[in-house]
Amino acid sequence: MKLLTEDIKKKAEELGFDLCGVAKARVLSEYEPVIKEWISKGFHDKMEYLARDIPKRLNPEALLSGAKSIVVTGLNYYSENRQKVPGSPIVSRYAYGIDYHDVISSKLKKLLEWIKTVETEAEGRITVDSAPILEKAWAREAGLGYPGRNSIIINKTVGSFFFIGTILLNLELEYDIPAEEDPCGNCRKCIEECPTHAINDNRTIDARRCISNLTIEGRGAIPSEFIPYLEHRIYGCDKCQEVCPRNRNARQNKTPEFYMSDEIAGMGPAEWRNLSREQFLKLFGKSPIGRLKYEKFMGNIEAAAG
Repeated sequence: MKLLTEDIKKKAEELGFDLCGVAKARVLSEYEPVIKEWISKGFHDKMEYLARDIPKRLNPEALLSGAKSIVVTGLNYYSENRQKVPGSPIVSRYAYGIDYHDVISSKLKKLLEWIKTVETEAEGRITVDSAPILEKAWAREAGLGYPGRNSIIINKTVGSFFFIGTILLNLELEYDIPAEEDPCGNCRKCIEECPTHAINDNRTIDARRCISNLTIEGRGAIPSEFIPYLEHRIYGCDKCQEVCPRNRNARQNKTPEFYMSDEIAGMGPAEWRNLSREQFLKLFGKSPIGRLKYEKFMGNIEAAAG
């Protein structure tokens, strides 16, 4: 088990992952009251799928029969290569390049295929925001990091600008020690500097106030009371991560698929406001932004300009 676990981590590194840990598959029953309380207060906003199948979300067996281990990976997406024109609408760093679902899924499929060549009896299931599973909880279980006050997993080396991907396996492996060290201490910067005060005191988010939710998951127009706090953001929000002291040493990612194109980086306010449907599909068809409807995206741009 030890040798196989070490080899899996080495292979993950070869595939470009910055982090890799392994957790023992179990029912995460301790999270059930937290989730239910969060939902009862309406903090999930209109994302009703988060309120469904809670027992399934807690149990890896619901996704893979006979699941014994969960390989958890982290892929850095931090970028210093940002938009160049002052006053332009701002998109979150995670949406700079190709859709991360596709990039990470491709890497995880290669990792799972390799595992199957080593262990012919291996069965697995890949998830990248694509199944009812508590990915951040499993990242903690696998020792990748501990949730900050903004609920995002913080790793001592990488910081918090990384995507989480998992492979559920029917194999027993050597398990990492779950992260227990709180990276925040007395720091409350993310809570204090969140533009819309969306961060609760118990390391959860009130999605009804979160700019990321309002500009992405919220299907309708952004409520007028939040428009003054957008600060030009039209897709996502990095504020709580940008002010986090743990990200002071964040480094440029090494995944070319996550780089912003020169064309997008050089767009000014007028070009964003006059973006045609055809241009939208051409520029963002393969990015996370392409998941939004054109009308919603243009509405975000109008709101941010206002």
